[in-house]
Amino acid sequence: MSTIQITRSKLWNAIKLSLNGEQQDYTQGSIPKAIFLLAIPMILELSLESVFAVVDMFFVGKLGQNAIATVGLTESVITIVYSIAIGLSTAATAIVARRIGEKKLEAAAHAGAQALVICLITTILVSLAGVLYAPEILKLMGASEEVVRDGVIFTRIMLGSSLIIILLFLINGIFRGAGDAAMAMKSLWIASIINIILCPVFIHFFGLKGAAMATVIGRSCGVTFQVYHLFKGSGILKFRSAHFNWDPAVVKTIIAVAWPATFQFIIASGSWIILTRLVAETGGTAASAGYQIAFRNFVFFILPCWGVSNAAATLVGQNLGAGHVDRAAQSVLLTARYNAVLMSFVMLLFLFFARPIISIFTTEPVILNFGTTALRIIGSGFIFYAIAMVMSQALNGAGDTKTPTWINFGCFWLFQVPLAYLLAKGLGLHSAGAIAAVPAAEALLALVSWYYFKKGNWKKVKV
Repeated sequence: MSTIQITRSKLWNAIKLSLNGEQQDYTQGSIPKAIFLLAIPMILELSLESVFAVVDMFFVGKLGQNAIATVGLTESVITIVYSIAIGLSTAATAIVARRIGEKKLEAAAHAGAQALVICLITTILVSLAGVLYAPEILKLMGASEEVVRDGVIFTRIMLGSSLIIILLFLINGIFRGAGDAAMAMKSLWIASIINIILCPVFIHFFGLKGAAMATVIGRSCGVTFQVYHLFKGSGILKFRSAHFNWDPAVVKTIIAVAWPATFQFIIASGSWIILTRLVAETGGTAASAGYQIAFRNFVFFILPCWGVSNAAATLVGQNLGAGHVDRAAQSVLLTARYNAVLMSFVMLLFLFFARPIISIFTTEPVILNFGTTALRIIGSGFIFYAIAMVMSQALNGAGDTKTPTWINFGCFWLFQVPLAYLLAKGLGLHSAGAIAAVPAAEALLALVSWYYFKKGNWKKVKV
């Protein structure tokens, strides 16, 4: 057998091992292999979700620019819900991973269960606010009267399903903290495949609100699969009813890690909301629609990048729990290198093939031109996105969620938002100027995050 055949055989065996979900000890052995085993299912987990984001926009795009704008504006607001979900998920991953590294399996399951209790309490107010104030939310985002009229039902359904969104993220965070990336992948694949199947059918029969209905049904099926495996599955974590008894000490620890992580993503997503509104103000509905198509394609590629970054969070948490500090640091640096190489190819794709990509989703010349420009500008910063994500997730995985929060605040609100207004309105670059602030801010974020990671205070954090 040739060297190439042996290499291919080893690669295929590693892929099968990563997808089988067999329990691995990530605190010893080859670091590249550990990254590979975690990253493959995490990339695949988020890849299909990103496929759905693009498929959804493809079918919604057939309903016209009001529908595209509605979905885009609603998704911008839902990023606040995602922020809560990601904040709780980040805390769950960090704490569960640390307990797994310490070989305290009961404590890991208990921490995950307490995070679910917090989730249920938190979501009630968010869902009610979304259902009751959907028209006002769309108006606040700069939507026209026509967009509000056509899209309010879609927005109500999406915001009213906040519990499902948060549960999907949170439970996958628990699985990832336990090193069971394959289970997290399977649950999101179930949700996304059902979404992709139902979306065109429901849009055909129910219009724009059908897209929201398909999304909620798909995500609900994914959550059902997750819950079954938490209680009845064969994974390393075994949830029991006693784990859900209110534990003030554990709840306090989870909240202490989760609230900075939540604000971390609210800060980031809030700046995106401001930019979305600024694009609508300076370019109109056509610019907003083009920007949303470009943004969905950006999400298509950035979610797998995030998947690789999640591998760094798991490796940091488990290795710190096992007392292997140097191994944790080496894992992050190697993951950042892999992510940067991967995203450099995406950057080239967006720079040279932006127009053909956008033309898949719309043939309207004005929207096509806006979308092409937006995709090229956003795509120019993909290497920076890759590095910044790994560094931030590494700090989060260590339980040091406050440092990335302050970094996000400085880079997004003190730099990106003012720069966007300066370029869009001050220098008269309009929507292109607003979008240009994105790669500039991400470059700064990558540099600052790298500095604080190398400084090493995250090594001393206790959770």
